[in-house]
Amino acid sequence: MSIQDNVFLNHAAVVCAGGNSLAQLKRCLLDRQADVMTWTEEFGTTALPVGKCQGELTAIPLEGPQWQSRNNQIALAVYEQICEQVAEAVQQYGANRVGVVIGTSTSGIGDAEPAIKHYVETGALPKEYHYSVQEMANTAEFVAELAGVTGPVYAISTACSSGAKALISAKRLISSGLCDVVIAGGVDSLCKLTLQGFSALEAVSDEVCLPFSVNRRGINIGEGGALFVVSKQREGVRLAGMGESSDAHHISAPEPEGKGAEQAMQQALQDAGLNPSEIDYINLHGTATSLNDQMESLAVSRVFPATIMCSSTKPFTGHTLGAAGAIEAAICWLALTEAGFVPPHCWDGQADPALPALNFVAAQARNTTINRAISNSFAFGGNNVALVMESVR
Repeated sequence: MSIQDNVFLNHAAVVCAGGNSLAQLKRCLLDRQADVMTWTEEFGTTALPVGKCQGELTAIPLEGPQWQSRNNQIALAVYEQICEQVAEAVQQYGANRVGVVIGTSTSGIGDAEPAIKHYVETGALPKEYHYSVQEMANTAEFVAELAGVTGPVYAISTACSSGAKALISAKRLISSGLCDVVIAGGVDSLCKLTLQGFSALEAVSDEVCLPFSVNRRGINIGEGGALFVVSKQREGVRLAGMGESSDAHHISAPEPEGKGAEQAMQQALQDAGLNPSEIDYINLHGTATSLNDQMESLAVSRVFPATIMCSSTKPFTGHTLGAAGAIEAAICWLALTEAGFVPPHCWDGQADPALPALNFVAAQARNTTINRAISNSFAFGGNNVALVMESVR
């Protein structure tokens, strides 16, 4: 691999149900605090556990209704954690050399829902509502406006792989010479559309999710965001390999044998120039749906040795959809930058005998240091992504 292909995730920031910073999320994971879900009837007729961001979100500092959405409030809370590093990048390279790529699946749809209800009832949209908040690129444009950057700015919306694909796009922008620095990641907010949609698919659990358990009953929808400062500067974590596939098996169900997932993982390993045995840890997509856990365990067992450490961190965050790939990459970033931390697998310990056995991380594994990790993100339509990340300690 040439030096031109060396791209690094220099700085990371996160906001989700598990915490409003990397430090808070790490503590939540180490303490196995899988009680972060909020039981609410706000998004449907039945109380369900959702991964809602903690506390009150800061008001949007930009004027104009086109920026006023919960999605942008989450993005602001994340961006504020890296704003100093972004300002330094703008000063060093120029605003036109800094880009923004944000993955999302909901954008401002949660704010559009009450506006449309108001329209149905009154015949007019609320004065404070602006249609652009629900456009997929709105949050990317919002972050660019906050940062004062004028490089390439766009969104990626490929459902649950969006945040991971944003990091791939960031690497391509830098490797191609179009940008020196990219602010990349994913942001998604809770809304009735997604919660009721997944409920209609009978994919939502009425208890905290149990990835890979014989008792798993489905996902917990969540919200949150993670952003990275991406550049060629050797700092943080190297984005060593990228794998993408699209098996197009079904509009919502994954290919049952995990062929597309396997292809993405193999491609990421090949891109990184690594053998499966050189990976220390896998952050599984691990949604706790029957079909995802089935196909992912099959794919992982075909690619990696049975001893590789694995965990799904969704019980600590909820499934944050378009933000999931970025948040889980941030969890891997933590594990790769802080020796002795491996994200634990939180479940009831009742393995599904119908699935290949995986080596799920126990709490005591926190004293193990990992040097290379792979993060899986699998989306509707068979859109599969795997990222290989490598420590530069």
